[in-house]
Amino acid sequence: MAVQRPTGASSEGVRKSMQSNRGRDTGPELALRRAVHALGLRYRVSIRPLPAIRRTADLVFTKAKVAVFMDGCFWHGCPDHHTKSATNAEFWAEKVRRNRERDAETDRLLREAGWMVVRVWEHESPSPAAELIAEAVRVAGNKTRI
Repeated sequence: MAVQRPTGASSEGVRKSMQSNRGRDTGPELALRRAVHALGLRYRVSIRPLPAIRRTADLVFTKAKVAVFMDGCFWHGCPDHHTKSATNAEFWAEKVRRNRERDAETDRLLREAGWMVVRVWEHESPSPAAELIAEAVRVAGNKTRI
């Protein structure tokens, strides 16, 4: 007899809602990309900075070795906007804890490989976040030329 893993959804409505969550090209991500592009920066979208590691960055500046991740407030436990789930609270708390742990590991692995990591919360205004990214690309680009 096969044992089924719990889906994590507490109801059919919750399951449908979770399935509709996009993995890329979200509204905040598109706004950030437009703001970065408006500054004249060009980047790759949704690629692995280190192909051997299954971690996909939202924006990647390959020459400067800068990886940008846009973290969702719910999924990554934003200190300002994360809300605890009313249903299946233990499951979601553990999910967010594992996400944050994986984020820290991703940052460490990329830094060890010589990458600069920029993390942006989905609630951040795109223009200031784009300026931060542009500065990181400028600084990292100067390091690669030395």
